[in-house]
Amino acid sequence: MDSLLTVFTMEKILNHIDEGIQIIDHRGKIRYSNEIALEMDDVKREDVIGNHVLSVYPSLTDKTSTLLQVLRTGESIHDVKQEFLNFKGNKITTINTSIPIIEDENILGAIEISRDITKVRALSEQLIDLQKELYNEEGATVEEKKGTAKFRFQDIIGSTKEIVSLKRKAMRTAENDSSVMVYGSTGTGKELIVQAIHNSSRRREKPFIAQNCAAIPGTLLESILFGTVKGSFTDADNRPGLFELANGGTLFLDEINSMPFELQAKLLRVLEEGRIRRIGDVKTKKVDVRIIAAMNMDPYHAMKERKIRDDLFYRLSVVAFRIPDLVERKDDLKTLVQHFIAKYNRLLNRNVKGITTGVLQVFYQYHWPGNIRELENVIEGAMNMIDGHYITEEDLPSHLTLFSGGEKQSKAFQFSLKESMKHWEKQFIQDAIKETGGNVTKAAQLLKIPRQTLQYKMKKYGIAAE
Repeated sequence: MDSLLTVFTMEKILNHIDEGIQIIDHRGKIRYSNEIALEMDDVKREDVIGNHVLSVYPSLTDKTSTLLQVLRTGESIHDVKQEFLNFKGNKITTINTSIPIIEDENILGAIEISRDITKVRALSEQLIDLQKELYNEEGATVEEKKGTAKFRFQDIIGSTKEIVSLKRKAMRTAENDSSVMVYGSTGTGKELIVQAIHNSSRRREKPFIAQNCAAIPGTLLESILFGTVKGSFTDADNRPGLFELANGGTLFLDEINSMPFELQAKLLRVLEEGRIRRIGDVKTKKVDVRIIAAMNMDPYHAMKERKIRDDLFYRLSVVAFRIPDLVERKDDLKTLVQHFIAKYNRLLNRNVKGITTGVLQVFYQYHWPGNIRELENVIEGAMNMIDGHYITEEDLPSHLTLFSGGEKQSKAFQFSLKESMKHWEKQFIQDAIKETGGNVTKAAQLLKIPRQTLQYKMKKYGIAAE
C-alpha cells in the first residue's frame, strides 16, 4: 500500500512541474512521460509508452538523441539543445538534462528533463531574419539601417558632477573602437549611454544591434550570436548570427553575466581573433564589430561569484563606466521631472506645468530603488490621474509617500513591520556604502556588523559597491 501510494504521489508531482519528464529502459523504450512532455511533443500516451525513442521521434538518431547518448555512455549531460521532429512531423526545440539510472554498476535506463524553447527559438530567428532584411534592403535609409540606437549624448539629462564627468568620458570613448563595459543598477539608463557612444562613433551609420543575454537560454544564444549552417542540427538553415548582422557597427550585449561560462570563452576568442564560425561550419569569417557589454551588478562581485570570466571581463572593460543610482544624483531630480513632464505632455496631450513643493519633498526623501525608470513611470502615472496643471501628492502612488514624513507618516501602518524594516535596512546599507566610497570593510564597521554579514545583505538587496 505504501509503495503504491508513493508511486501515485510521485506521478502527481511529475505531472505538475513545468518541465517535460521522460524515462526509458535499457533497451531505449519509453516507460514514462509526464503530461508536459506529452503536450510538448503533441502526442498521446498510447503513442509513446512502450515504444522505442527513435520510433516516436524518427528524426533523431543514436547520436543525436540525448537519452540514447546517456544510455550508451552512462554519463550525465546537462543543458544540451536538441532539435527534432515529433511523431506528427512538428519541429521541436528543447533544452535537455539527461541522467543515467544505474544500480550495481548496471545501466537500467535514463531519465530526461526537457524545457521547451520552440517558440523562443522561432521568435529569435524571425527577429534575425527581419534585421537581415532591413540591413540588406536597398531602399532603407541610414537611420533605418542603424537599428534601435536613437539616443544621443544630449538626450542624457543631468548636470551633477557625476553625470557631467560620465558624459565627458563616454564622448572620448566614442572616438575609438575599444570594448566598453557599462554597469549599474536596473533603471539607471545604461543603454542610453551605450546608444550615445554608438551614435557619436565612426560606426554611427552602421548597424546597432542589442541582445539581452538573459532573455534566451544559453544554448540557443550561441546560434543567435554566431549563426548556423544548413544541416548543423535537425532542420537548421543557413542563417547569419548577430555578429555578422552587426558587421561594421556595434553589438550591445546586455546582462552579459547571464551568459554561460563556456559561451563566454567562445566570445573571448572572437574578441581576440576578430573571426566567428557559424555552428556546424568549418570555415571562419572575419567580422568588424565593436562590443559594448553591460551588467546590473558590480563586475568584481560578478567575477567572485563566477558570473563572468575574469579574462573576458578584463578584455571587455578596456573602458568601464559605472552609472550612478538616482539617489546619488538627487540634484538632477528637478531637471529629470521637467523632462518627463514635457515628454508626457506631448504623448498624453496634457498641459501639466510642474509639481508642487510637497511632491518635490517626497521625491527628495524617497530612495528610488527603480532609479530613473521608476521616476519616469511615476510621472507618467501621475499625469494619467491629474486634474489640473500641477502634480500633487494625491496623484502619486501610495508607496511613494510611505517614508516622506509629516501626515504621510501615518500611512506606514498599511505596510507590515517586516516590509518597513527591509526598507530601512537597505537604505542604511546604501548610505554606509556611499559614505565610505564603496569600501565594504569600512561600511561594515560603520554599521557595526561583520563584513560577511554586510556582503550577504548587499547581495540580498542587489546593492553594488563601487
